[in-house]
Amino acid sequence: MGRVIYSVASSLDGYNTDAQGGFAWAMPDEAVIAALTADTVGVSTYLMGRRMYETMAGWETEPSWAEGSPESARFADVWKRADKVVFSTTLDKVWTERTRLERALTVEAVERAKAEASGDLTVEGPTLAATALSLGLVDVVELLLCPVIVGGGGKVFPDGLSLDLRLTRERRFDNGMVQVTYDVGRP
Repeated sequence: MGRVIYSVASSLDGYNTDAQGGFAWAMPDEAVIAALTADTVGVSTYLMGRRMYETMAGWETEPSWAEGSPESARFADVWKRADKVVFSTTLDKVWTERTRLERALTVEAVERAKAEASGDLTVEGPTLAATALSLGLVDVVELLLCPVIVGGGGKVFPDGLSLDLRLTRERRFDNGMVQVTYDVGRP
């Protein structure tokens, strides 16, 4: 059964978006896209909330995204091949292939997705990840640290969360980004 991975871009002060909701400061260059795509090849299912789904759906619905570069095209192909589970109480329907809608992220919903998965699963976005982390469902935390301090915005981790982590990988990129991967300890 696959692992549940929380993979997220983070400012050095722990935010995924800035105070205006922007994340342009986290845009990877070709080398970072290539590395992230290589990591994503083993992911068979994306777990995401409404906002993340609305953002990521462009990899399937906006051909210009894949035309941006060879690595973007490769990522779009990997993303389209994966299953997606969207957790939302406000969406009426989903509009991408291989996608289903669930109303709430629960232990049962994630266990069902894991049973159906042929590889790892990712939890996309800090809001959904906060729930998955609080339920003890996350096996791996992977941060793409961006060389910027944004001073506020959407937090990568919820207040009050306590986890024991074990570093399993770190890699540096020429653009100043650093990726760190941790296994989540179980009590």
